[in-house]
Amino acid sequence: MTSVEGVFTEATAVPKVRSVKLSHLSIELGHLYMDDFKAGRERLLDNFRSVRPWASTATEACSTSVRGRPRISTCFLIDDYFTRFSSPAEVIPALLSAAEETGLQIDYIARESACAQADGVDLATLVQQRLVEEPPVGSNGSRPPSEVSGWLCNGERSPSDRPAEAMAAPAQWRPPRQSAFRNHSIFIDVELWRDEGGRRLWSCPFLAAVWQLQRLGLLRHHGEPVGEPRPITVAELPAEWDALPPVVQLNPGAAAFHAYRTFSALGSRFLGIEVAVRTILSQVSVDSAVAAQVASRAAGEGFPLPDEVVERIGYAFL
Repeated sequence: MTSVEGVFTEATAVPKVRSVKLSHLSIELGHLYMDDFKAGRERLLDNFRSVRPWASTATEACSTSVRGRPRISTCFLIDDYFTRFSSPAEVIPALLSAAEETGLQIDYIARESACAQADGVDLATLVQQRLVEEPPVGSNGSRPPSEVSGWLCNGERSPSDRPAEAMAAPAQWRPPRQSAFRNHSIFIDVELWRDEGGRRLWSCPFLAAVWQLQRLGLLRHHGEPVGEPRPITVAELPAEWDALPPVVQLNPGAAAFHAYRTFSALGSRFLGIEVAVRTILSQVSVDSAVAAQVASRAAGEGFPLPDEVVERIGYAFL
């Protein structure tokens, strides 16, 4: 005879997960940093000229796997976290103008600082709390976990160079080892953050991981989406970055900001960062209710969606 134990909870104790509108594909047309903006309009034009053919290719590829007309939106990320430069009222019109001249349209613009905190919610901490770090076989606890050290790897690190115990044989060096590898290990150790003067400074790869989860519509706080796009006109752009919403919708007719899949066309300088992003995302446990909701909707549309989050992300490195 099999016994079944029931678990009773108040209905109000389980937050309802609110869904978000989803496009089939979110295309990222680039990142903007202070050096890029200072280099002038020609730098912006060069970026969009190199991105345009890849954005067209991603659009065409998405169209082949969709019933009917695909829903595709574009976005652009501006760094206002590590450096503050100029103002939204000056930067955003320059971006829009350069994109339009090369035949592209930016539907949404996001602030990188909004990947750390948006609408009063510490998004970066929410993601950090969902990291599931698997201790390697034979671990002795000498290396603190990621929530303490601020570092995350994809396998087993080399032993530390601590002094050997008295009368013990010298410790033999061992190479780091990737957890799941084919033929040879590719070991990656990623800095997630560091604390400076009482302030936590999140790393660029970690913020980029939050950015991908946000674009994929997989982030919730007590069941509610955070940092939802807000429509704004160019005439309404503020003079200060902190006055700009986390994500702004500049194209009133755009498809949804969140999407089943993402594609980013980036310069080759971002390759290392995105490798780190994939290392991080491979160890993030997405809320099961949110994951099931998105998967169910994709299946209902007949749109193929991999189970693994990292497999929903595509790139072109220019």
